[in-house]
Amino acid sequence: MERFSSVLLVAGLGCFAFAWVVEGWLPLSHLGRIPVKSLDEIAPEPSETFVKLSQMYPEAFEAAFGEPSKESFHDALKLARDVYIGEGCWHCHSQFVRPVSNEDVRFGPVATAAEYQNEMQLPQLFGTRRVGPDLSRSYSKHSADWHVAHFYEPTHVVPTSVMPSYRWFFDENDHPNREGLAMITYVMWLGSWTADWETGGSGEEVASK
Repeated sequence: MERFSSVLLVAGLGCFAFAWVVEGWLPLSHLGRIPVKSLDEIAPEPSETFVKLSQMYPEAFEAAFGEPSKESFHDALKLARDVYIGEGCWHCHSQFVRPVSNEDVRFGPVATAAEYQNEMQLPQLFGTRRVGPDLSRSYSKHSADWHVAHFYEPTHVVPTSVMPSYRWFFDENDHPNREGLAMITYVMWLGSWTADWETGGSGEEVASK
């Protein structure tokens, strides 16, 4: 009986060690060799949207971010990603175009691994539901004015929307505050680092029209 218990103990420890290698060490050693682009590489200068917001709301923008620069742009993107996660936006909006349900017809070509190999996509916010549209390439969809109205009262621009109003993204003058400016910048930036799959030009060119 004692010998049988010893065999079970050794077998159990062996299975544990094998599982650790397969599920832990191997993925980490593989992922560690995949290059991940930094924010400096995918966003080397302020987006046109960020600059445009500084012109549309000069006082609110200056109070929130000062002048549009690479540093303030990066601060806005990082803040917005935290707000995006904290508000649970990823529950209703995916950032992954799947090869099912005609998603490529609605949202563009199926997502590729290269789109997620940057620090702003770690951890990935793939999402699972489609309550709202996929946002993985939302840079090319709407103007800054549209997003201002949408965050303030979604049904003003999408009558059938079930998205809640984000009035706390605005100040007492109904101008976007720090979080609002950051979120508009972030949503209009998402996917702009990808290949020019749709327009033959940058996403900022489309979004600024």
